[in-house]
This record gives sequence, C-alpha cells and structure tokens, in this order.
Amino acid sequence: MQQKSTDKPAPLPRRQFIKGTLAATATAAVAAPAIVSSKARTRWQMVTAWPRNFPGLGTGANALANLITEMSGGRLEVQVFGAGELVGAFEIFDVVSRGTADMGHGASYYWKGKHPATQFFSAVPFGLTAQEMNAWIYQGGGYELWQKLYAQFDLIPGAAGNTGTQMGGWFNKEIHKVEDLQGLKMRMPGLGGEVLKRAGGTPVNIPGGEIFAALQAGTIDATEWVGPYNDLAFGLYKAAKYYYYPGWHEPGTTLECFVSRKSFEKLPKDLQSIVLNAIRVANLNMLSDFTARNNAALEILVNKHKVSLRRYPDEVLAKLKTLSDEVVAEIALEDPLSKEVYDSFRRFRDQAVAWNRVSEQAYVNARQV
Repeated sequence: MQQKSTDKPAPLPRRQFIKGTLAATATAAVAAPAIVSSKARTRWQMVTAWPRNFPGLGTGANALANLITEMSGGRLEVQVFGAGELVGAFEIFDVVSRGTADMGHGASYYWKGKHPATQFFSAVPFGLTAQEMNAWIYQGGGYELWQKLYAQFDLIPGAAGNTGTQMGGWFNKEIHKVEDLQGLKMRMPGLGGEVLKRAGGTPVNIPGGEIFAALQAGTIDATEWVGPYNDLAFGLYKAAKYYYYPGWHEPGTTLECFVSRKSFEKLPKDLQSIVLNAIRVANLNMLSDFTARNNAALEILVNKHKVSLRRYPDEVLAKLKTLSDEVVAEIALEDPLSKEVYDSFRRFRDQAVAWNRVSEQAYVNARQV
C-alpha cells in the first residue's frame, strides 16, 4: 500500500495561467465565501485525469460540463481541461482540494495515498458490479461515508460515471497459471495492483495517456485500461496480442466528480442542486455509453485486428480471489474510517450476492439455455 495521509495535501508550486484558465494565486484563507447572486454568471474549471476528448472517460467529463452549463442556462459555465493541459492527471485531487480548480473528474482509487478508503468508491476486486455500486452509493449508506471521507480534503464527491465490468488486461504472453504473473510488470492501479503484487507481479501506476508508449517500449509487460471501447481507441492491440477477461480487479468501476467545497458554497441553492443532479445524470449516461459500445469495439478487435481473446483460467481466478479478500480486509485495519467503509461495503456485497443469485445471475444463466 502507498503511505496513507489524512492531512490536507501540501500546496503544489504556484502556477500562473492566462485569463480564463486556472490561477493559483489565492494564498490566504477565505473566512466565509460570498454567495454568488442568483442572476450572476460564474465560470468554473474542471480538471480531469483523462486525455482531452478521450472516448468514454474524457467525453463523459465534457458531457457533464455541458450539462451543468445548459441546465443552469449559462449561469454556471464549466470549462474542461484534459490531463496535462494545466496539471498532470494525478495532480487534480490536490488542485481541487485547495480550491485552485473548482471540479475534478477522475477515479478515487488514484488517491489511495491520501487515504486507503478512497479505493472503495471506485473499484474493489471481486466486489460490486456497476448496478450494485450505484445501489450501495445511493441507497446503501456509501455516499454518506464518501462525503465523510472527502470532507477531510474540503471536497464534495459524486459518482459521475461507470465503465461496467472491465476487461482483464493486455498481455504478450499467455496466462495459464498463477506463476505466469510472477515478475510481470503490469499497469494496474488501486487494490487490483496490490493483489497483483501478492501474486508476484509488479504493479505500475501510470496515467492513461502514457500506457501505449510504455507497453510498446517494454517499460511494462502488460496493462489493463478499461474495456474494448476505450482500448480500441488507445490502439493497445498494436502493442499486445492477448486480451484477457473477466476484469476481476474492476467489476464495476465508478468514476467520480469531486467539487471544491469553497466553490460549491459560493453558489446559490438552485445552482448547487443543478451541479449535484447533473453529476447523477452523467453517472447513468456514461454507463449506458460503455454498455452500448463495448461489444462492437470487441468485434473490431477480434475480427479486424486479430486480437486473441482469452479467459483467465479458473485456477488463476480462484487464487486472485483469495488474495483479493486478504488485501481488501487489511484496509479495515488502517484506521477507524477505513474499517467503517469496509464493513459497510462488505455487508452490502453479501446481500447483493445473495439477491443476484436468484435474480440477474439466475436470469443470465437461464438466457443461455
């Protein structure tokens, strides 16, 4: 695990940008933000962990920004900056936490160095599917815990997208047994990376925009990213031959939008409501986008680009699940809040598994008859 920290992030170097972009010039604390007039026009900056206009993730951030702008009648205009345009992909949490930018769009498992419990709100190996994640967050107590966690960083979180169940990754060798993972340098963030480490591999966490070059150059031996829709766009088939499933490490990955509390509290109540509800709409839209596009992209990868589609052997999946249970349970030992989040997540997963067994899983099995 990375070293956790519950302290607010240290300031990044001061940055000066041209008018209309970020300006990290606020060095004094603001005692009480002035409320913006209900008729005033406000411009916000959203920084993202994704390349500009990248299919699914980047376009999902754009759609959210446009939705807020349109729903507010232009009173709140959100301008989007892709990873590296103003700050790096992994700097966005700090920038929004300080209030230098107003919103961030990323994935909470990138911030495990801030607090280990952040990972539960993105993806847990052998955890919840997309539908189950939404149920936990919206109706199972997850959101209240997420708010409690991010309040330490002056942020307001929200589920702003979901990829659905991801793919297992791209490899240049076949995986027949757990030992084939030993010594493997694989791009895999979050808890999945910790499980890979327990299996003898070496997890590497690099931004999405750097994956193809690293895989092609041999800096990493394998990678996971998202799924066919995104992986095709990145051209990962040009750098690896074998495409494995299922995505045991990310069964229903939630993307997030986090908002600077200082910026949020300056808005009138109706604009606050628009921001929060637009984030919920974006959550549904992104999941629908991935669900609609993934299989068409997979067919192109297999039929046109001759990618070898492989299923992880049962032996490998069984071992990874055992290791996953160990890794996830250990987070509960980190601190009281981590235990609180873990206990809530585990209870909800147990009931979701029980219900799924007689509902969707039973139906999908019957559909194959």
